[in-house]
Amino acid sequence: MDFGFTAEDEDFRAEARAWLGEHASAELDRRGWERALGKAGWIGLGWAEGGYGNRSATLTQQVAWAEEYARFRAPPRSGHIGENLLAPTLLAHGTSEQKGRFLPAIAAGDELWCQGYSEPGAGSDLAGIRTKAEPAGDGTYRVTGQKIWTSLAREADWCFVLARTEPGSVRHHGLSFLLVAMDQPGRIEVRPIRQMTGTSEFNEVFFDGAHARVEHVGGGGGAGWRVAMSLLGFERGVSTLAQQIGFAAELGRVVRAALDSGTVGDPVLRDRLVRQWAELRVMRWNALRTLGSPGDAGASSVAKLLWGGWHQR
Repeated sequence: MDFGFTAEDEDFRAEARAWLGEHASAELDRRGWERALGKAGWIGLGWAEGGYGNRSATLTQQVAWAEEYARFRAPPRSGHIGENLLAPTLLAHGTSEQKGRFLPAIAAGDELWCQGYSEPGAGSDLAGIRTKAEPAGDGTYRVTGQKIWTSLAREADWCFVLARTEPGSVRHHGLSFLLVAMDQPGRIEVRPIRQMTGTSEFNEVFFDGAHARVEHVGGGGGAGWRVAMSLLGFERGVSTLAQQIGFAAELGRVVRAALDSGTVGDPVLRDRLVRQWAELRVMRWNALRTLGSPGDAGASSVAKLLWGGWHQR
């Protein structure tokens, strides 16, 4: 895939750079920042052709935006789960009613999302899901179970939940992808997980008969595994390239520290630094290649493995 930037792409990049230069340091709370992005048309780039997003941007223009966002060290996003994970999944699998209900609110920065996948006994083995959703006979499901390591659960308005909707089903079968409103006192409880650092980035979420409407099942009943795998493919999309900008900055700081301390004269250290730089370029190429096959969970998983190993080293 050729990712050369055209003159139009560079004009788009200049517009992004100018806006970020004026707004990236604004003192807004997290939800306020999402709404500022939405008002300026920076959420949902590329959705406009379907009538849901803010502007029509090519894939290379989306890459340019992600790169500039990282370079400016703009505020961390609260809306990225809705924009980068749920939205492309609904565009691929959702009904017209689901798209019309949820995508404009994401594009405006008005509704935030969290992901309800991992469970105490189903983390790396996602097919071991035990959370259940039973039809209530009134057009809703009743969701019961526990999710863990859920980012943004205390802020989110909605959660997409992978739950077992067919009694007696096992592994990948009988799962559904439910869109669940989080504001259900007495039916949903969120407990922060305190980490060694003293922060609580992740949460446990307990569902005790939480309501999910039948028309809010993405991809239809029983299609949960297919939809979930599609979503994981979108997880490592354009935002991965922004991550590369951050990693390159980290490597640059390591190189400067080696220069300042004089340890750069060590041939073993020089070899490691060169290898890290070369691997960074390979990972950027792989990330660009992955963008050519959105929704490919296998290719995106390879990308995540490469990034994780590089960063650890």
